Amino acid sequence: MIYHKAGPLKGEITVPGDKSISHRAVMFGALAEGRSEVSNFLQGADCLSTIQCFRQLGIEITNQPKSRTVTIHGKGLHGLTRPKETLDVGNSGTTMRLISGILSGQNFTTTITGDASIRKRPMGRIMSPLRMMGADIESIGNNDCAPLLINGKIINHQSLNGIHYYSPVASAQVKSCVLLAGLYADGETTVTEPSLSRDHTERMLRQFGATVHSNGNTATVLPNPCLTGRKIVVPGDISSAAYFIAAGLLVPNSEILIKNVGINPTRDGIIHVCKQMGANIRLENVVDHGGEPVADIVVKHSELHGTKVNGNIIPTLIDEIPVIAVLACFAKGETIIKDASELKVKESNRIDTMVENLSKMGADIVATEDGMIIRGGKPLHGAIIDSKFDHRIAMSFAVASLMAEGNTKILDSECVNISYPDFYTDLRNLYKGA
Repeated sequence: MIYHKAGPLKGEITVPGDKSISHRAVMFGALAEGRSEVSNFLQGADCLSTIQCFRQLGIEITNQPKSRTVTIHGKGLHGLTRPKETLDVGNSGTTMRLISGILSGQNFTTTITGDASIRKRPMGRIMSPLRMMGADIESIGNNDCAPLLINGKIINHQSLNGIHYYSPVASAQVKSCVLLAGLYADGETTVTEPSLSRDHTERMLRQFGATVHSNGNTATVLPNPCLTGRKIVVPGDISSAAYFIAAGLLVPNSEILIKNVGINPTRDGIIHVCKQMGANIRLENVVDHGGEPVADIVVKHSELHGTKVNGNIIPTLIDEIPVIAVLACFAKGETIIKDASELKVKESNRIDTMVENLSKMGADIVATEDGMIIRGGKPLHGAIIDSKFDHRIAMSFAVASLMAEGNTKILDSECVNISYPDFYTDLRNLYKGA
């Protein structure tokens, strides 16, 4: 995919459904009694992997891609059946980590694997708490990575043990894995994090009928709930909206309206950081959709200045840091990003990948142990960008190319299919409509 400098971006856009919420809607619908209908489901490769895994576990799921509607015929908490083949999560870390918690409480054995990227990502962070709960889970390669072999606890007619787990990292995937295993425990299960990570699991479990208590950075679930099928409307994904927020702020004379975006306070850090940088950005039509706040976002071209991004805000924007780094390149002054070592274990090492590629474009950027330092204001030029098959890297550099002199070629650009198959088309339509 080749991009070049573009004129003003104008118009209205609706981004795809939230990836995190789409995953969870399928999983919780499968564990509920009866029918669940999910509207505005994300038709990206990661979420389709979740559908396929639960079909292999005996759940009838109908997907209508054109209407973005998924129907799940749940069989209850103990209704899953042993798959005939290894479960393959593709590139989806969310699927791998959350489903491991569910499978630890079943009465059968399962093997789970994924693509080359997934087989390098750390799974010890879920294996440790699951083993504390009594789960029988092992890394087949003895390297704390997938493939994983999970012998369901109920094989031996035992429940998992309810625990209070103090997570060393603020990770919604770790938290959700433990809470989902807690549905099959002999008592309440609690997770305390160093900072509050995204809370879609807690919100949606309540919607399905589970008892979940939240207090600051601590969440507790009671075991053996009777979950009931329901209708879920998935809001637009703020992580996908972030690229259009950035493009609208950077390209002169731009104004973009992004419709129906989820603004969950554990996910909206990108909005706060943009405002810190001087962005002309506002929220309109704020409503509540099934426990998730949603709004329209209006963004206009702005003169930005550097800022510091660190501390408790990091979990609320961890996936948006690559595009924040792009914003920082065009801001006046210095931007420091800290406390973001989690970037090293995403689809790529996003610290190294952003520094390497932005440096190719002429940016003044250096990597640190847990983030990066960017001195804005240097003109960028086109370059050949290695996306490392990372969807968020590819989309970030599509935005950077709009302000760079010359052509920018993004290698393996089709990796955006993981979360936003129509991204390039939607971006082109905005500057065609200017």
